[in-house]
Amino acid sequence: MSNSFLDLAIQREIEAYEFYMDLYNKVSDTTAKDALKWIAGEEKKHEEFLRNYKEGKIPAGTIKLSEVDDHKIAEHVSAPEVKPQMDSKDVYLIAAHRELASFTFYTEFAKLHSDAEIKDMLIKIANEELKHKEKVEYLYSNTAFSQTEGG
Repeated sequence: MSNSFLDLAIQREIEAYEFYMDLYNKVSDTTAKDALKWIAGEEKKHEEFLRNYKEGKIPAGTIKLSEVDDHKIAEHVSAPEVKPQMDSKDVYLIAAHRELASFTFYTEFAKLHSDAEIKDMLIKIANEELKHKEKVEYLYSNTAFSQTEGG
């Protein structure tokens, strides 16, 4: 598999980790901080996986595709501006937009490759990013549209 593809994917995961940790350091909401720490950890796991894959420690086909329930919230609600006193719902929406961008990046990158192994890996990484989007959109919807008495 192409090392330049893997290097780009690894760099993308490093940037995602740094993005979430930077956001973690800017917000004060403890629930949002917990979610950001979790998702940053997921991005770190992706980086480690890709490094191990590049070094031949993990065989092709290790990542499995899974069903994702895409609510498409990020596609219909604009991301708020990053600021220290954000509500947790805003943090989740920013994260959903970031995960959507990552999903789109890997999906479009997959379309550029004719090598079946590279294409398959990119589609599976895109699926992982979509799972993250699903999680933060779930958190967003439960925070932004909390259940009320009688509803």
